[in-house]
Amino acid sequence: MIELQRADALTAAREEATVVPERVGAFRFYFDDERWEWSEQVQRMHGYQPGTVTPTTELVLAHKHPEDRDQIAQTIDTIRRTGQPLSSRHRIIDTSGKVRSVIVVGEQLHDERGRVVGTQGFYIDATPDERGHQDQITARLAAIAAHRAVIEQAKGVLMAAYGITADRAFEILVWRSQETNVKVRELASEFVAAISASHLSLESRGHVDHALLTLG
Repeated sequence: MIELQRADALTAAREEATVVPERVGAFRFYFDDERWEWSEQVQRMHGYQPGTVTPTTELVLAHKHPEDRDQIAQTIDTIRRTGQPLSSRHRIIDTSGKVRSVIVVGEQLHDERGRVVGTQGFYIDATPDERGHQDQITARLAAIAAHRAVIEQAKGVLMAAYGITADRAFEILVWRSQETNVKVRELASEFVAAISASHLSLESRGHVDHALLTLG
């Protein structure tokens, strides 16, 4: 019961958080000039201080784990030729040599005429904590959040679809909340409604990707 109350209180405290989650970040990739944009969080995932690196396709591939690099190179080539959405789970190696497990999800990026000119989406750092458990809770626990059930449902969908932890799923919701300026519980409700209306199984990753990226 105590642990459940801690989890409930943590959800409540995080719902109003203003700090951007460090485990989730945005990216864009423009096909014509192979121009990449990484958010500060994605730069940090790769081991860089924000503003100190200009990502290129060569740099992106250089950070991929050797066993995953050819596959990702083929994926990048495929999305450039076909314009199809991006979804991948693979490993990267940051500047310190640490191997990280990441999930990359992208949708089509259109110009003002509706042409597909690139892909945009987000990275999730799904690397397990080194101590084998979730980050320590250091902030004072807040009151139990109202309407937490829908947030738990949304977290459950993300956990099942991406194979990630509850904390990581919640960080995705917080990130999208801050991107769209919509409260977490409202965003979660919209997300769950979109998934429920689709009548698709959680194995239909493409629909989960789309629903998440078009919230708000």
